[in-house]
Amino acid sequence: MDTTYDVPVIVRPCVVADAEALTDLHLDVWEDAYSELVPESILVARRGELSTRVERWRQIIGGGFSTTLLAEDETANGRLLGFSSTGPGRDGPEPDLPALELMALYVRADVYGTGIGYRLMQAAIDQAAAYLWVLDGNARAIAFYERQGFRFDGQSKIEAEGLQRRMMRSVS
Repeated sequence: MDTTYDVPVIVRPCVVADAEALTDLHLDVWEDAYSELVPESILVARRGELSTRVERWRQIIGGGFSTTLLAEDETANGRLLGFSSTGPGRDGPEPDLPALELMALYVRADVYGTGIGYRLMQAAIDQAAAYLWVLDGNARAIAFYERQGFRFDGQSKIEAEGLQRRMMRSVS
């Protein structure tokens, strides 16, 4: 059951000036979500590419091809609590595949279950048809997406971190 985060949280668009803080958040939430699911060497390697990752986020945010939203704790000097990224689907046109992809949705482990992930999802895609890729075995994320109406569509792919399974939500 979701509870409410007990301090003011705002969801706002990410700007290029957020790239460094977003990179730190992204690395932290990956470790929160995947420490039991991927080899430690992958997480260590990601930390070792900090400057490259900051620059990549600057390009993504400034490029306008996707939309990144941040959940920010207003009372803790703007501490970032989570983020989402959405945009045109990268899987190309497929029959019955929504055009919108939820490319990322992460929150810090210390705010799991507070509704922040739900708020980010609502701000990012509301009730729109969309698809996403989720790491196989990520039970917490899978259960969250299923509560939001996403279902596995039978597609999968192998990435460096492991098997990714595609989920989609149609709008009736």
